[in-house]
Order: sequence, then C-alpha cells, then structure tokens
Amino acid sequence: MLISDEYKAQQREMHNTLPNYGVASVSFAPLVTKYLDQLEVTDLLDYGCGKGRLAQSITPDHALDITQYDPGIDGLDELPMPAEMVCCIDVLEHIEPELLDNVLDDLKRVTMRYGFFSVHTGAAAKTLPDGRNAHLIQENYEWWLPKFMERFHIHSFMHNPAGFHMLCQPR
Repeated sequence: MLISDEYKAQQREMHNTLPNYGVASVSFAPLVTKYLDQLEVTDLLDYGCGKGRLAQSITPDHALDITQYDPGIDGLDELPMPAEMVCCIDVLEHIEPELLDNVLDDLKRVTMRYGFFSVHTGAAAKTLPDGRNAHLIQENYEWWLPKFMERFHIHSFMHNPAGFHMLCQPR
C-alpha cells in the first residue's frame, strides 16, 4: 500500500481547495530541463505531479513523453508504468511515515535510468484538514540519505536549509 484511503481523501481535498498546493516543481523546471537534455531522456514520469506544473514548465530541446501520477488527483491516480526518468519533487515529506519505505520501493520500481528527487525537510506552511502539518515527515537529509542509498546510486546531491535534491540511478 502506498497511501491510506483516509489520507488519500485529505490529499484530494487539499488539491481541490488550494490552488497553490502541489506546485513546488516549477522551481526545479530549469534543472530538470537541463538533465533531460544532457541525459537525452525521452520518457519522463512526474511522480506526485500535483497540479502538473512540471510538465507545463520544462522546455527540453527534444521530444518528450510525460506521464503524470498523483494519488490525490482524480484521473492521475493509477499506478504508473516505469519510465526512463522519474521526478519526485516536494512529495516524499508528505508521505505517511509508516508507508514511506513502500513509496521509496515503488520509486525504485518505476525508475529505469534516472531519478530526480527533492525533499523539503522542515514544516510546511499548510495544514491538513485533520490539523496536522502537511509535511508528515520532517527529518534532515542525514535521516533521508540512507533510505535513498539502499535503493539508488546518488550521482549529485545538493542540500540547503530548506531541504535537498539529488540525481540518482536505481541499484
């Protein structure tokens, strides 16, 4: 299981009522575009795509097939097939802690060549309908790295006070 029914309902409510929920990927679009071009990626999966802003914001210099997956968005909630590159931007901190390993395993399953992942490590400005902070997992990068390293070879890693992002390949 990747998400509980109760939490899926809360995510759907957040996406349906907050226009700026699920739009963080826009800030990473230039870097993702650079990787798409350098690595000659033609097949991209946006895992936890939110409002689909990454697909609207990237500008690769070649043809690109994009698949979007988000369990909190009707019509985008079917489990995705593997893709050459997977982006998972500002998603993992929103995962139910007891299901995080399942989601990381699923990310490995769908990542054929490269993964671009970002994680915000602090509190979110938004709260869920049940009153919890929207970032269910608020841990520093040292806590996250071993979880990624079990599943991925990390090629580049950048952290800042708000979180981190990385380019990696599945093990």
